[in-house]
Amino acid sequence: QVQLVESGGGLVQAGGSLRLSCVASGRTVRNADMGWFRQAPGKERELVASINWSGESTDYVDSVKGRFSISRDNAKNTLILQMNSLKPEDTAVYYCAADWPRQYPLSDYFRIPSRIPSSYNYWGQGTQVTVSS
Repeated sequence: QVQLVESGGGLVQAGGSLRLSCVASGRTVRNADMGWFRQAPGKERELVASINWSGESTDYVDSVKGRFSISRDNAKNTLILQMNSLKPEDTAVYYCAADWPRQYPLSDYFRIPSRIPSSYNYWGQGTQVTVSS
């Protein structure tokens, strides 16, 4: 059984930094498409950043480009989101998500992971990030 557990959220002032971690159990993250999503009150869940199974492709929503960085520590079976220069509009619940493709064709080596939440089969419980102005 796969479990994803996020940590690292909290309250920070605008301009500050936070580092979110998502520890997976039950399956290795090495071969997974993984992403960080966020959902603010009254808004739809949106992709923040993703990394594909090969680790060769990442994707970011425009609003976080240059400020956030996604990475994967395979040895610790952990997905990381480094968030710098935080803004009040980054306030949301942040979720870790994962999906293990059925196949790994070479043609998908540089494929950008899906931005659609329903494409991911496993989700964490979420961690709150609040950025004060």
